[in-house]
Amino acid sequence: MIFYSALNEILENVKETNNKVDEKTLSQLTTMIREVDHVFVMGMGRSGLVAKAFAMRLMHLGLGVYVVGETITPAITDKDCLIAISGSGETSYIISTTETAKERGAKIVAITSYTDSPLAKKSDLVVQLKGRTKKESENNFIGRQMSGEHTTFSPLGTLFEITALIFLDSTIAQLMSDLEVTEDVLRDNHTVLE
Repeated sequence: MIFYSALNEILENVKETNNKVDEKTLSQLTTMIREVDHVFVMGMGRSGLVAKAFAMRLMHLGLGVYVVGETITPAITDKDCLIAISGSGETSYIISTTETAKERGAKIVAITSYTDSPLAKKSDLVVQLKGRTKKESENNFIGRQMSGEHTTFSPLGTLFEITALIFLDSTIAQLMSDLEVTEDVLRDNHTVLE
């Protein structure tokens, strides 16, 4: 069944990414999050949902966090950081928003698959997470088959999005340790208006 092939592909991608995450990069990310006044997060489509899930956990930790595009999001300053999540690193809205944040002096973190993307080039810190390759997203079926490459079983940006979600949830676990925050604190900050 395709289901098992897709599931194994996703799990392998997460494991491979885990083995490639640089401890120095992770440390820079968690230090930046702890030291800024506010963390702004953004992504489009499913990456936007990943950004919102991460923002929720940062809020549970008691940190100042905003989701770009929400009506209550204030102006970003040079005491803040913007975490932009984009598999391709080429999404025009993310690039233009990143440029605005950079002009205002905010630190920029790119979470992307491509370190040579426009987003990565504008960022102070790049976290590279493997996703679908550019070659896999091309329509040259015959060329891929002749070179022995198969099309991924996971549709569109699934590999990147799932990997980003797991990476960011693991980052929350590291921040809990760094900040000496227990799950009780997260529970106390969890919404009660449901």
